Amino acid sequence: MQRGARKREASGKAVVGVIADTHGLLRPEAVAALASVDLIVHAGDIGSAAILAELGAMAPVVAVRGNNDRDAWAASIPEIVRTEIVGCRLYVIHDLKMLAGDPEALGVDVIISGHSHRPRVEHRPGVLLLNPGSAGPRRFSLPIAVARLTLGPAGPKAEIVELEVGGRSPRRARVAGRRGLDGAGVGGAVSPP
Repeated sequence: MQRGARKREASGKAVVGVIADTHGLLRPEAVAALASVDLIVHAGDIGSAAILAELGAMAPVVAVRGNNDRDAWAASIPEIVRTEIVGCRLYVIHDLKMLAGDPEALGVDVIISGHSHRPRVEHRPGVLLLNPGSAGPRRFSLPIAVARLTLGPAGPKAEIVELEVGGRSPRRARVAGRRGLDGAGVGGAVSPP
């Protein structure tokens, strides 16, 4: 995979697989949806080191610690990561509400978050906000999803990929322009897969 990643980086294009809120469950459907990416970003609530090891077998991984990643294995995982791939500046944080300041003022191209379990792609002036939703245990009737972030000369483009799990078909393949979902107060427990 490293050889392919270098080739894409040299051409100025890359595909980033984005996943969050696995809570210790890495579904085969999520693995399939993230196949052949150049980089995987996990936006927190990972659940175990084994999840990162499995993802790392597919592509290099950038991960942040979520509010449920409290055990010793997660102690060295940062809460915020800034990175750059093919000239695109990424800022990764688990809970968008913990972002200090205005997203547009961070000087990045894409802000990736998790936490809400709700897929979100929002274009703001100068910055793309991306939440892949949850790829782990289902919460209420929210979709099980990951995202694919395509980076290149035309700028970042994100696609939400809803996964067909447990005999349920995805409602739609893409979610674009949903606003305010990370701020929605949804209480309750995580339900089993």
